[in-house]
Amino acid sequence: MDTITDFEIKQKKYMPIFPKASGKPTVYIEGYPCEDDEPMAETDFHAEQIITLSDQLKRYFAINELVHIAVDSFIYYREGDITKCVAPDIYIVFGVDKYPLRRSFYTWAEGTVPVTVIEFLSDSTANHDRHEKVDLYLNDIGVQEYFIHQPELKKSPEFRGWKRSTSGNIIEIDSDAEGSLFSAELNLWFRWEEQQESHVRLLRPYLPDGTPIATSLEEQHLKEAAEARLEEEALLREVETQRRQAAETQATEEAQRNQELEAEVERLRKQLANRQNDN
Repeated sequence: MDTITDFEIKQKKYMPIFPKASGKPTVYIEGYPCEDDEPMAETDFHAEQIITLSDQLKRYFAINELVHIAVDSFIYYREGDITKCVAPDIYIVFGVDKYPLRRSFYTWAEGTVPVTVIEFLSDSTANHDRHEKVDLYLNDIGVQEYFIHQPELKKSPEFRGWKRSTSGNIIEIDSDAEGSLFSAELNLWFRWEEQQESHVRLLRPYLPDGTPIATSLEEQHLKEAAEARLEEEALLREVETQRRQAAETQATEEAQRNQELEAEVERLRKQLANRQNDN
């Protein structure tokens, strides 16, 4: 089984199951600002991390039309109060239509809240991300899981996650021996790898069996490699067919020559016999 087909089978196998939300897609509600004066990403490290991870998640959940994935856009979580909003680096919502794209996400209009939020630590927000936002996301908004990660390689590694227990308490998610954290809501593992060239500590998602989720660019490379492999296999089959045909032609020609030789030998034998009889 080739790599791409194998991944597509696993993609369907591990995809989470969830109900459709009670609301409807809402692009914009008048009176709720959808942008501010803050930069989208504070550093190139954050931009690289956000672009890469959001691309992987969007590619993975592309087969489900009821998954909305947003990057650095406002979540308004209390109707009538424009101060009750946050703008996570990445958040994932289940049960709502993927399209149309929204300017902001309004929880009361859509009838649900994000299941998972991911923030990437920066100098200006790190303490807030580690402390106040844990309670804000999981208690005030009702998010099920919250992860933080330090993408800048020169800074100390920090990858943590919290979730709401069945009793409603906030508990920290335990890591495995490799420092990976499992998202029960997304049914995905998250672990980071060091990118020395770009100096980014890149957080990446993996299927429950450890299969990595490729980026769109990596997927294109996989497709190109698969196509090149198919072309090579086709060429080898063609060469083998030509070799077999040449061998069959040679065998046919040799058989024909043998028949001609046998016929000539038989003719000479008869000619010799006739001469002996004449004598």
